[in-house]
Amino acid sequence: MHDKEAHAKQLEELVSEFSTHLERGLSQSDARARLESDGPNELTERPRPGFLALLWNQFNNYLVIILVVAAGISLALGEYIDSIAILFIIVLNSVVGVIQESKAEQALEALKKMSAPSAQVLRDGQQISIPGRELVPGDIVLLEAGNYVPADLRLIESINLKIEEASLTGESVPVEKAANVVLDADIPLGDRKNTAFMGTLITYGRGQGLVTGTGMSTQIGLIAEMIQSFEAEDTPLQKKLEYLGKVLGTACLAICGLVFIYGLFRDTHLSSAFEIGFMHYLESEKKDIIGLFMTAVSLAIAAVPEGLPAIVTICLALGMQRMIRHNALIRKLPAVETLGCATVICSDKTGTLTQNEMTVVQGWAGGKRFRVTGEGYAPVGEFFVGETPFDTANDPDASLLLTGSLVCNDAKLVEKTDDETGRKFWRIIGDPTEGAMVVAAAKSMYWQNDFEVQLPRVQEIPFDSDRKRMTTIHHVKGTAHALFAEMPTPVVAFVKGAPDVILDLCTKQRVDGKLVDLDDDARAAILEQNHDMASSALRVLAVSYRPLPDLIDQPTPENVEKDLVFIGLVGMIDPPRPEVIEALKIARGAGLKSVMVTGDYKDTAEAIARDIGLLTPNGLVLTGPEIEVLTDAELAAKAPQLEVCCRVSPQHKTRIVDAMKANNHVVAMTGDGVNDAPALKRANIGVAMGVTGTDVAKQTADMVLTDDNFASIVSAIEQGRIIYSNIRKFVYFLLACNIGEILIIFCAMLLGMPIPLLPVQLLWLNLVSDGAPALALGLEQGDSDIMKEPPRSPLEPVINKDMAIGISVVGIVDAVAVLTVFSIALARYPGNLAVAQTVAFTTLCCSELLRAFASRSEYHSIFTIGFFTNRWIVWAVGASFLLVLMVVYIPFLRPFFDTVPLSLGDWALMLPFCFASPVAMELLKFLFRMHRGITAK
Repeated sequence: MHDKEAHAKQLEELVSEFSTHLERGLSQSDARARLESDGPNELTERPRPGFLALLWNQFNNYLVIILVVAAGISLALGEYIDSIAILFIIVLNSVVGVIQESKAEQALEALKKMSAPSAQVLRDGQQISIPGRELVPGDIVLLEAGNYVPADLRLIESINLKIEEASLTGESVPVEKAANVVLDADIPLGDRKNTAFMGTLITYGRGQGLVTGTGMSTQIGLIAEMIQSFEAEDTPLQKKLEYLGKVLGTACLAICGLVFIYGLFRDTHLSSAFEIGFMHYLESEKKDIIGLFMTAVSLAIAAVPEGLPAIVTICLALGMQRMIRHNALIRKLPAVETLGCATVICSDKTGTLTQNEMTVVQGWAGGKRFRVTGEGYAPVGEFFVGETPFDTANDPDASLLLTGSLVCNDAKLVEKTDDETGRKFWRIIGDPTEGAMVVAAAKSMYWQNDFEVQLPRVQEIPFDSDRKRMTTIHHVKGTAHALFAEMPTPVVAFVKGAPDVILDLCTKQRVDGKLVDLDDDARAAILEQNHDMASSALRVLAVSYRPLPDLIDQPTPENVEKDLVFIGLVGMIDPPRPEVIEALKIARGAGLKSVMVTGDYKDTAEAIARDIGLLTPNGLVLTGPEIEVLTDAELAAKAPQLEVCCRVSPQHKTRIVDAMKANNHVVAMTGDGVNDAPALKRANIGVAMGVTGTDVAKQTADMVLTDDNFASIVSAIEQGRIIYSNIRKFVYFLLACNIGEILIIFCAMLLGMPIPLLPVQLLWLNLVSDGAPALALGLEQGDSDIMKEPPRSPLEPVINKDMAIGISVVGIVDAVAVLTVFSIALARYPGNLAVAQTVAFTTLCCSELLRAFASRSEYHSIFTIGFFTNRWIVWAVGASFLLVLMVVYIPFLRPFFDTVPLSLGDWALMLPFCFASPVAMELLKFLFRMHRGITAK
């Protein structure tokens, strides 16, 4: 029993539909029956994957499966060291993955917290308090300022009722509610003035509402369902590495099979298998066939970069720690690189591009237009007329305007201290619009405490949405008399509200401290000023006053709000963050498309987007109703020009994300409200605001900005690009080594040579000698021009054309160098295969360690980067070289690796060959720079 179109129906129709009574509410028995049938007023969630499911996901990987098979074959053949080493890497990678993925999402828990813990309802004609979860459709709920709305309600009474809906609709100003209206069925959420939504905050007034939706049938419930309905997608890197793993694995199996078959057919005794029977032949040639198996296993170990999964995971984790230092907290590990390949940022306006703090920026009084500087709620700023500083204290009209704004006001400006950091900050208690006026007065040293003494409030006529104004009546005391020198008065009434309404109630105007008649020309001039401010997306209020001879016994709008004196206008806006303009320029220079997605009005959104440079001359602006009538295909067709979306609902936001993804974009969605959660979930990477963001947004997002600074998004994108670039560097580094090893083993077999590298030596190369430098490459600071490059194509493979050429050339050079030095060593030490294999093993190890320095940039030379600008690579290469010396020279280690000590003559022989691949890589980078037109750093 729920109604999603209650806003479009008459109250009488809803009372009948829900079988309730406006004065008595439901009976307790009826409420119990409905609770039984409809369920509690709480959000439900789907079961999360258990530990075994998470563990299976780690092993359900093509590359890992091949490693398991290789470990099994090694174990079956008695190669225990090889199998244990491979299994250790598999277990390490799986444990790290499970730990990361087992951090269960808490979005539903945060949504539940937003539900009211209790609710005031009418049951059997009595007002009682019940747990929020026991609300049922048809209940009559009483609403008071400071409480959360406990369910979706159709309002039946609203007295000065204002509800803060920024977390749901994106509007920064509390919405004035009106119970006695019937709206169109398809009206956007932000315009449903006769409705209150679960989880929103009542900031002013009181009211009553009929429960029309509970639990998962509320707007928040719809968001919760949307969050759960979106399956997590693999990041671009995950997809590419999975594909790479399949290619490597398939190639590995093919090469192993080819080598084994080739070995069998190369044997001239194979013909005897047809004479004595194949099984008898296998038995008689068992030793040689096991040797072939071990050669095939060697190739498998050479082909599969065992350390790659673990190094990628560790590199992403290290990148996550680095991003924390840049005010970006990564909740989901693969998101580290996803942000780096983002091509579109869909950003909420309120609190992300803007400060979510209404601020007075302009004023007009006595014919003078002035502007006000300053940010947020901090009472720090200056006043200017044009470019000339303006002292409001010496201007009687501006002084009275600020005074009226301050005292005809229910908001409070307070200074608070952060419990964790000890940092002091300013906050507004009450309506943000009124708070902005209090802050503006404080910037001119007009403080509430002072004026509570000089102009104490004695009577008031509260604001209501019908009158569109509020009135406060004050005694005039002390220095406040100077404000009314032209007409001394013991009592004054200040009235503020909508400019057109206030102007109609005025007969005079304050100009240069004097009262003048308000003729048609003066009225036209005021309306022109109002229109000019409003066209700049400012929220404009007018302030007026009326001198009174004494207090009025029963103040009413009729006997107070007349014959007013017009003082002036105050224009305010939720201002852009000061760093946003520069951040957008950097983003545009990096080839990123930025799209504002907001629930605010079109004029406001356009003005803000234009001011910060987001909206370009050819940019497209769409409203929610316009998006509603477009098909998915039509919306996707408009996506390339789309720059501003306003008056949108959560469903629209997810459609916008999908439209961008349909154009092959990698979408980063930023936001801070509950309304952003489905789009945060649907986007390739969701970015939530850590300070102003709701728990729902934070727990749904992949990344949380700890300082809510839009510039941190650009910094995070840069870090993401650096991390992805570093991953490419060590993939390049590791695979070039693997290709070299494959060619060494395969070519040696083709040439009829002994195997130059043993399986355990290959494992040592892949896991130890190459592993530490690969990790150090993951800590590179990145090329200085990384944010001057366009985003890489989401379809571009990890191994692009240049890298494929580099891997091939380096692999061939490594193979030629090692096979050459191996042949020389075989000739120098005839009959001593162990020495030649040690020479080959040591040459390849040293070559890879030297090439680690050249691998620090794909295009820039190591001589321009500097050898010692990454201290981690120096330590990693030094430590790995020490480990190589240990397995060659420490006696108890040599048997494990089948190595022998090398002489100085051997090192002299190896030295030129050790530099072969690093030199080849530097020459390749020079050719690539020439081809791409890249200049040296």
